[in-house]
Amino acid sequence: MTTDRNSFVYILLCADGTLYTGWTTDVAARVRMHNSGRGAKYTRTRLPVRLVYYESAAGKGDALSREAAIKKLTRTQKERLVFSGSNLLSHEEIEQNRRLINRRPLRKKSRKT
Repeated sequence: MTTDRNSFVYILLCADGTLYTGWTTDVAARVRMHNSGRGAKYTRTRLPVRLVYYESAAGKGDALSREAAIKKLTRTQKERLVFSGSNLLSHEEIEQNRRLINRRPLRKKSRKT
């Protein structure tokens, strides 16, 4: 009988201030892949990324369902989730991430010619 390995859903803070959601069976390895440019296409142009949230799921199917649900949340709802008690990061890491998330990058002003 085959059993599902532990699966995790995670949220990354990208260098441009956006949040990326994904799933994996090894959070640390997946974050390293993203930061090496071998992760998702979305994050390749937004490096470096920082892990700001992760939670466990019973298996791949549950992780995929939860990932889809998180992707439908608004930015504000995702931020609330990052700072919630369901985050498996330490309290210190959550507080560090709070400062980073609240400091949004400046948007470039378009120059009219």
